[in-house]
Amino acid sequence: MTTSPLRSEKLDLRLTPGAKQTLQRAAAAAQRSVTDFVLESALASAAETLADRQSFQLEPEQWEVFVAALDAPPQLHPRLARLLQEPSVVELSVVEAPPAGGAG
Repeated sequence: MTTSPLRSEKLDLRLTPGAKQTLQRAAAAAQRSVTDFVLESALASAAETLADRQSFQLEPEQWEVFVAALDAPPQLHPRLARLLQEPSVVELSVVEAPPAGGAG
């Protein structure tokens, strides 16, 4: 018999009555408690979201191309360099903003 780790952490969330009813119906259909259903569903979604950020596999030829791209010197992009030297829309709006206090 294996023992599961003790659940000592708590997570609270607010939801609409409709969302709660949906979760209760789904948990009942899966013959699980709402807590177990929500926890398992959330952990499955988290694992799927994180999967491509934790590891990835490449064929040997693809790996060589990937490493070569990482090792290559950066490419110059004159339009991007010019864009980054210009003031942003936010900076321009601060400069052009009327003085505080309005017209009197």
